[in-house]
Amino acid sequence: MIDEAARCGYSKCRAELPPPGPQGGRRRSFCRETRWPGGRSCAQMAKAERDALDALGLDSGRSAFRLDAERLREHVDAVRGPVTELAAALAGVMERLEEVEGAALAAVETANRGAAEAEALRVEAQQARERAERDSREAQDRTARAVEERATAVERATAAARQALEATEALGAARQVAEEATLARQSAEERATAEARRAAEAERTAQEAIVRAERADAERAAAQARAQEWRTEAEESRAESDAVRAELTTSTNAQDEAVQRASAATDALVGEREARQRAEQALAAAQARVETEAALRARADGELERLRAEVDRAHADLTHVRAELTAVRERDTDELRALVTAAVQGRDG
Repeated sequence: MIDEAARCGYSKCRAELPPPGPQGGRRRSFCRETRWPGGRSCAQMAKAERDALDALGLDSGRSAFRLDAERLREHVDAVRGPVTELAAALAGVMERLEEVEGAALAAVETANRGAAEAEALRVEAQQARERAERDSREAQDRTARAVEERATAVERATAAARQALEATEALGAARQVAEEATLARQSAEERATAEARRAAEAERTAQEAIVRAERADAERAAAQARAQEWRTEAEESRAESDAVRAELTTSTNAQDEAVQRASAATDALVGEREARQRAEQALAAAQARVETEAALRARADGELERLRAEVDRAHADLTHVRAELTAVRERDTDELRALVTAAVQGRDG
């Protein structure tokens, strides 16, 4: 059992007092060096404690009350540690709860923002796809018109080529007739020369030679007239052939232009197809991002549900701890009251 005389008489100090010196003497009842709020010593604090107990009607001189008070103080000190740890744990739980709630709100906000961005990308991709389809239809219309123009130009070029061929054939026939007329004229001139020579040589054949000469002149005039007509026809055929060549050149140019327009339309169609493919790829990427964002949102919702469950468990633990703390406080209060009642009854007895 602890020697009460060897400890400080103040109930909150109870420090061990030094033994008397070698010369003996009276043992001290209180600490001399310890100071309490206000600079008061243990003796002053013990006197104030006795005055308070006297005011309550309690006997401060009974050792039983001091022992009960000491046991109560030790019990309170023993409870103070777990209660302090419990309070610290509750503070940690509250901090963790705030962190979890903040993280959950941030995750939900991020998921909502990602979903909004994915929706905007989906709308943009849909608009790009509609524009690509519209441009593709326009390119197909332009290609159809270019094909029709090319077919028309080919038909015109074929007709012009046919006319040029017919004109060339007519020109060849005219040239052949002109050559035959030239040969006939040369033959007539040769015959006229022979007739003139024979007229000079023989007068008796002069009349016949003159007749033959006149006939030859007539034939020659007719041949010259026919040759002039053939020349005129040949010139007309040449002019018509030139016109046909010019038309053929124009048709060829128109055909080249139609081919160029068809090639440009084909290139435009290829570009539109590539743009449509890019739009479809962008749409597929946007859909993939939307699916990714949906998965992230689902995962965030799951994490939020898990955090909510954790928060609910933390609230339940907090309620349980509060209930236990309340029970401990009530139990300590009841024990303190019982101790005080026992001390009062012991004093009265």
